[in-house]
Amino acid sequence: MNEETFPGPIEIPLSTAKVWEKRFDEDNTIEDPKNKVKAFLIPRESLEKVLQLETEAVWAYIGINDDKEKTLLFVGAELDPVTKKYVNVYGPPKSEQNKSADGSIEIVYDGARPSPPF
Repeated sequence: MNEETFPGPIEIPLSTAKVWEKRFDEDNTIEDPKNKVKAFLIPRESLEKVLQLETEAVWAYIGINDDKEKTLLFVGAELDPVTKKYVNVYGPPKSEQNKSADGSIEIVYDGARPSPPF
């Protein structure tokens, strides 16, 4: 992905987001300090979509996408009155093509680009 094609797709099926999160959790490579991610460029549409869920808060999970880039995955969050912990609230997809392989329609919002290199 380059800056001319920013942001690219922002709807990520939950099943894909879980793979990206796991990839980040299992990543133990040492980053070269000159290439260490210092910031993320976040498309406005991603923020607007997660805010349209009208949740109390938003989770920003870290993942590694299929291009081996660190990314942020945005998920709504609501306080569970029983457990007193925040739980994920996923968005609906814009289209049927964004259904995950298991048929679910839970969507996580992405599109963030790490800096460097972007």
